[in-house]
Amino acid sequence: MNQRSQVYVTRLIPEAGLAMIRDRCDARLWEHELPPPKEVILEQVSDCEGLLCLLSDDVDGEVMDAGDLRVISQFAVGVDNIDLEAATQRGIPVGHTPGVLTDATADLTFALIMAAARRIPEAVDKVRSDEWRTWEPRGLLGADVWRATLGIVGLGRIGTAVARRARGFQMEILYNDPERSMEVEEELDATYRSLEALLELADFVTIHTPLVDETRHLIDRAALRRMKPTAVLVNAARGEIVDTEALLEALEKGWIARAALDVTDPEPLPADHPLVGMEHCIVVPHIGSATTTARTRMAEMAAENLLAGLVGQTLPYCANPQVYEAGTR
Repeated sequence: MNQRSQVYVTRLIPEAGLAMIRDRCDARLWEHELPPPKEVILEQVSDCEGLLCLLSDDVDGEVMDAGDLRVISQFAVGVDNIDLEAATQRGIPVGHTPGVLTDATADLTFALIMAAARRIPEAVDKVRSDEWRTWEPRGLLGADVWRATLGIVGLGRIGTAVARRARGFQMEILYNDPERSMEVEEELDATYRSLEALLELADFVTIHTPLVDETRHLIDRAALRRMKPTAVLVNAARGEIVDTEALLEALEKGWIARAALDVTDPEPLPADHPLVGMEHCIVVPHIGSATTTARTRMAEMAAENLLAGLVGQTLPYCANPQVYEAGTR
């Protein structure tokens, strides 16, 4: 880069990534807590060659045409907020941050399994509200995780990492994915099942599939009705994969025992939403990747993608590699 490129960063990310960008670019940052309105993004990218965005930003053809973007870099693994087809048509490579948050998200998934099974939030609330009077033989009885059956929907990096953790609890592992993995089946003694069978058999169901048209509301009313009344549903993927109203009905009517959500639809879920107030539903604010190590590396990867795209290099972590195959770059 002979001249410093203009770039727009839609949120404050960890300093490791910002320092890389500031060293080589003129960067404008949105420093507020909430995401920038779309009209602000449109205005800010008007003279920019690069955009670094988050899942909360709607990046469509209108945004891409507002400036002279050479690259879009997403501070996330998923890119469902970005119109990849529109970007490819315009010859704009889109970067993302795969792999780096696998273990952090798998850890949180298992934390949610344990917290829901052993009713940890309810126990904490009992102490804080001064309702802990004595040891109760029938108080806050939960479910066993040891040797329970775990159903994993989506056996990608994160789903596989969750399965590895489940082996430590000697859980029976069932999974459903568009593609069978004989390697994982052999390594982790996992068993492929249809989604219907998995839902019927699992004590705990965890969601790790990407959000695409085929998975939107994959866990709907019919799916929830198939689950055991003692089952726990954990979603650490995307909120829209679970039908929120159907989940509310399932919990209210006892179709399933509990739910634990790191992601919701809508997101954020309003504090007065019925799911938030339910004792048998845990909601946390999309913290799957929220470790210092994971978020720092995400920032570095996002910066690497941005900087590579600005000088016409192939993005090291590209979500639409067909942009290069098509010869549009």
